[in-house]
Formats: sequence, C-alpha cells, structure tokens
Amino acid sequence: MHSIWITGANGQLGMELRRKLARRKRVFATDAELDICDFAAVERFMAEHGTDTIINCAAYTDVEAAEDNAGLCCRVNELGVKTLAQAAAKADASLIQLSTDYVFDGTKRSPYTENDSPAPLSVYGKSKLAGERAMQQIGCRGAIIRTSWLYSPYGKNFMKTMASLGAEREEVRVVCDQIGSPTAADSLAAAIVKIIDNLGDCRGDIFNFSGEGECSWSVFAAAIMHCANNRCRVVDIKSDEYPQKATRPSYSYLDCSKIGRDFGIVPEPWQSALERNMRRYKRTL
Repeated sequence: MHSIWITGANGQLGMELRRKLARRKRVFATDAELDICDFAAVERFMAEHGTDTIINCAAYTDVEAAEDNAGLCCRVNELGVKTLAQAAAKADASLIQLSTDYVFDGTKRSPYTENDSPAPLSVYGKSKLAGERAMQQIGCRGAIIRTSWLYSPYGKNFMKTMASLGAEREEVRVVCDQIGSPTAADSLAAAIVKIIDNLGDCRGDIFNFSGEGECSWSVFAAAIMHCANNRCRVVDIKSDEYPQKATRPSYSYLDCSKIGRDFGIVPEPWQSALERNMRRYKRTL
C-alpha cells in the first residue's frame, strides 16, 4: 500500500484528493506549514511517514500577481518541485507534478500534445515549465500532468466567481477569444489516483488531462449561469478589452489521447463535469 503525501492539501485539487483517498490509511496532507523548498524538512517528513508517493498540489497559481512577484512564483513552482524531486530520488519515491496549459503560447490551432514545444507567455507559465524541466533533469520516478482551467466547489475559481456574480448582476463581460477546456478538480483527482496505482517506472513522463471538448471562457461562463439557474447575460468581449498584466494563450486545448492509451483514462465532457460540480457547490451554500 502506498504511503501518500499530498502537498498543497488545502487547495482545490488537494481537497479533492483527500476526498478520493479518504479510505486509505496512509495518506498524509500538508499545506503552508511545511515549506516544500526546505530539503531538510521535506526529507524529515518523508522519513517519518515512510512516503513512497508525493502528489505535489502546492503551487503559486495567481497568474496576474506572478507578474509582480516573479521571485516568489519561481521559488514555489520551480525550486519547490526541484526540492521534492531530489528528495523523491534519494528515497526512491515517486512524484506526481501538476503543470499547466499555460506552458504553450497558443499559436497552434489544433489540440496540444505532450510533444509540442512549450513557449510560455507569462511568469506563471515559465515557472511551471521550469518546474517540469527540473523534475525531468533530476530523473526521479513519477509523472507530470498538464491540466487547464481547474475548478471545484472549493477555494477561489472561475465557476464559483461566475455563479456568485450571476446571482448579483444582470450582465457579465467575459473574454470569448481564449479557447481551452475547463477541468473539474474531482475528475483530475480520480485520474491521479489511477495513475499512482499504475505508475510503473515512469520518469518525468508528461501526460495531458483536461475536460473533453473545447470552449471559450464566455461559453464556460454561460454554461455556469445555466447550471446555476441565473438569468445573468454573458457578453462576449475580446481579450484586449479586458487588459491584464499576464498574457494568456489564445488557444490551449489539450490532446488527452496519451493518458488514455497508457492508463485507460478518458476525460468526461466538460459540460457533464460542470453540472455535477455545480450540484455539489449548491449544497455548500
């Protein structure tokens, strides 16, 4: 039986993983109380708990704030991954590292595969790519999972923001020229559990996982309004009408066929995943 350590356990994905793994006896969860950049602290924790699998959900994910806080962003997203990978390699443990569609520049107009060349546009995207490469250079066992547009009933995310705004406003303006796919954190958590139970000798292999089917942020917002029974109207706007410090890829839909071939994991349509998670979210209100 695995001894699993979930870092960043109070975030969206960490919370969903704790739910999925609740019946397993040897699952340990930490958040800000343990600095993943502190090798000695990481090594002590792993030795104390006999860790053989790390799922790294700890990350600096504020894409906008990262532009002004590059040092902190890179510390968590690059040095933190490097530290965990070094500790995993030393202990012969496995590391599951989460990454992002923002490693791409969005100039492609067909789904991105794991073999496409990254070209991140933002500090956040660059830091996540640096984390991927640090893990691969160290060569520990494990896998890198790239995902996109993560949401859940927990924490701060687009689904909850739109549902809240839709209850208060008659109209919201949402960009229509950024295309990707929403990913439910509970679906991603289920995929990760299946991967760790069937990992084999993967060493830094990259796998894409997101919802099935592409859409724009405005289409996603409209679907949220429908699920929430909100009458709020979604108005399409262009990205340049909503200026932001960080540049996002205009197209970042992920091809998930590799994870299907290697692990039998087939993402569900993003629409059905949204309906399920909106029902869960309503129960928390």
